[in-house]
Order: sequence, then C-alpha cells, then structure tokens
Amino acid sequence: MAEWHRVAEEGDLAENMPLPVRIGDLCIAVVRLEDGIFAVNDICTHEYALLSDGYCEDGKLECPLHQACFDIRTGAALNEPADVPVATYKVKIEGGAVFVEA
Repeated sequence: MAEWHRVAEEGDLAENMPLPVRIGDLCIAVVRLEDGIFAVNDICTHEYALLSDGYCEDGKLECPLHQACFDIRTGAALNEPADVPVATYKVKIEGGAVFVEA
C-alpha cells in the first residue's frame, strides 16, 4: 500500500535541479519545473546511473552515463539507448512541505 512521505521543503527545490531522495529502498529524483514539482525513479532504465546526477532542461532529465533522456512529467523514455520509461510518483505540497507517494 502506497504512503505519503515528506521528502523536502518547497524552498529546497531550485528549478531544473533534481533533488535525490530515498524512501526505503527507492531512489527518487524530485524536480521543480515551471509548472509544478514532479518525482521519478532516480535510476536510469538503460544502465545503472542516477538521473539526479544528470542534466535537466525543458522538462527532460538526461542520464549522465549514456545521455538517455526521460520526460519528468510522464517518465517516458525519449531517446536511445533507453526504451523503458522510469516510474513516476504522485507529489503533493502541504504547508510548504513536499510529499511523495510511494
């Protein structure tokens, strides 16, 4: 059963700067974009690398290992070598705190 986990304060998130967080065994990248805050699995589906170590621009998160890109809003793999999407997680803001459902 999924639960909400407090992962950051809204003020901790700079636009286009992924924040790596752990919820149990899950590695999650939390990203503020111009239209909201989003959370995706932090591990590239092509080969093990932390997406939060990669480059973020135009709603895309680029893997630092082989430059596969993922849509931050949907998790979709946007180019090779990745062809499997990353998981996405629901985000809510309450009282300035950021919560992720996992």
